[in-house]
Amino acid sequence: MSTQAKLQQEIDRFVQNTPVSQSKQAEAEKYLPGGSSRGTAFFDPYPHFIERGDGHYIYDADGNRLLDFMINATSLILGHAHPDVTAAIQEHAARGTAFTGPTDPQVRLAKTLTERVPSLDLIRFTNSGTEGTMMAIRAARAYTGRQKIAKFEGGYHGAHEYVSVSVRPPLEKLDPSGPTPIAEHPGLPDSILEQVIVLPYNNLDWCERVLRENANEVACLIMEPVVSSFGYLPGDIEFLRGLRDLTTELGIVLIYDEVQSFRIAPGGAQETLGVIPDMTAFGKIIGGGTPVGAFGGRSDIMELFDPTSGAAIPHAGTFNANPVTMAAGEVVMNHLTPEVYDRMNALGGELRAKLSAVFDEFEVPAQVTGIGSLFGIHFTPGEIRDYRSVVNSDQTMRKALFTGLLNEGVLLQTGTAGAMNSLTTTDDIDSLVDATRRVVERVK
Repeated sequence: MSTQAKLQQEIDRFVQNTPVSQSKQAEAEKYLPGGSSRGTAFFDPYPHFIERGDGHYIYDADGNRLLDFMINATSLILGHAHPDVTAAIQEHAARGTAFTGPTDPQVRLAKTLTERVPSLDLIRFTNSGTEGTMMAIRAARAYTGRQKIAKFEGGYHGAHEYVSVSVRPPLEKLDPSGPTPIAEHPGLPDSILEQVIVLPYNNLDWCERVLRENANEVACLIMEPVVSSFGYLPGDIEFLRGLRDLTTELGIVLIYDEVQSFRIAPGGAQETLGVIPDMTAFGKIIGGGTPVGAFGGRSDIMELFDPTSGAAIPHAGTFNANPVTMAAGEVVMNHLTPEVYDRMNALGGELRAKLSAVFDEFEVPAQVTGIGSLFGIHFTPGEIRDYRSVVNSDQTMRKALFTGLLNEGVLLQTGTAGAMNSLTTTDDIDSLVDATRRVVERVK
């Protein structure tokens, strides 16, 4: 039986286990395109509808309990419905959810982040990581007086226009000679593509050649030091250091998108990897499970937003730094002690080793990537280095593992990646490993 046929068996089993979710999906599609407001919430044949979360688990509308390693795209680092977070939300919601003026929780959270993150002199809050990267790019353009930006093939930095280029280009559109700007969706203006330079990850020689050729036009290089869409692949240290030196020499603002990788250390991936950008964008864990984003960096760049000196760049937002989000984020930051990071990261390393052993046991060609509390699974014999090594992996096997794990009561991201949280135990990672073994045995 082919892998595709075995995938269908897993899908059929999922459908049998989720009749209520199937009905709810049909109802939702009457009012929402695809039944949702979030593309990552959908997977074939339909998503399960979630009723509640508790600690490391979620419960769907059919009463199925799932051990959750997706934890809302890595954002719930203390798990679901942490009592201290919910208490802070309730307390501040009772006082008022949003005001036109600043509040103390904003200052306290800003102080915590600027003290922890090496690149931050000043910070501003937004309501999403998309807004965070958008404003960082806007600042770089204003600061340098240049228009073009550089990004990496396969890099995701949110949903705004200038980063919606070469994010998930299909194999048939890839230029064999190297990365080119490819629109992520119909209707993206050609003028956008003309302003974006696309680079190959982990290839310093290529990056240096292209950036030097365009140095007078490039305002910034935006990148993830740990690439989420590559299964949380950290960049080679010499690659990251080389880009830091090169961008400094050429006057290009280096922006780290740490929306997801910030969770691996108090100061994020830049602290762990020892390479400090000019600006950093944030999201996810800093909001305690509520909508959030942020951007910050060197004071000479961030002063462009200062209204006391004229604010060269206006920056509004009705719900920016609302006290409910700020208070929830503050609770999370206070809970993330060095000991908590060390334990989560150690469990991440243990999980990656155990998953690799399962694939070796069944002689399944697979790579397990990740760093700290993050992990990703790719079905390919080759090393994961960049977008093309990811997209050339076996996508049918990936879907089979994702769906099979759902049937085993374990939730990963649809890209077969995931994260620890502060409640994760050795028993939890062993549950994932054992479930993976059962699925691989069925579908290999």
